[in-house]
Amino acid sequence: MIRRRRLASLARDRRGATVIEFAIVLPVMLVLMMGMMELGYQAYVQSVVTGAVQKAGRDSGIQGATPATIDARVLTQVKAVAPSAVFASGSPTRLSYTSFSAVAPEPFVDSNGNGTRETGECYTDVNGNGQWDADAGRAGQGGANDVTVYTVKITYSRLFPVVKLLGWAGTATLSAATTLMNQPYATQNTPSPATVCT
Repeated sequence: MIRRRRLASLARDRRGATVIEFAIVLPVMLVLMMGMMELGYQAYVQSVVTGAVQKAGRDSGIQGATPATIDARVLTQVKAVAPSAVFASGSPTRLSYTSFSAVAPEPFVDSNGNGTRETGECYTDVNGNGQWDADAGRAGQGGANDVTVYTVKITYSRLFPVVKLLGWAGTATLSAATTLMNQPYATQNTPSPATVCT
């Protein structure tokens, strides 16, 4: 009889329930909080990358600024908030165009009217590389009055490696681009593109 009372009293006792519930909820809550902080950190790093690229674009439009120096400035600014940051493979890139409206695919004659370029259709080789390109840009900063698209991709280690539990990779890759016109420090060299039919 006394034993039954003790068991019934123990079943009604709720003093340790809060600790157990907290122990169950704590890991999930911590992972979610770290995930939210990681997203906030990623947004902050993205804004720094975007700002650095826009400043670099303005600086690169001025005669005398070397691409290597400008790239180093971008990386230095990003490393201030993401110390493990490095340029992703193939980054940064610069493509130059004769005008803002030239930032487009190379024009072609759509003989069958389907809207896509196919073998045998003539095209204008704007960048002079001997093949049709979906982007008519020429590699490099370009010259006076040329429009340049400067693109940077940055890879950095995540702030909280535990976010792998959310299915995220241990590193994040962010990119930013800016389009600006070089200063008119000389006469613009406007090439005469050839029409190619293959």
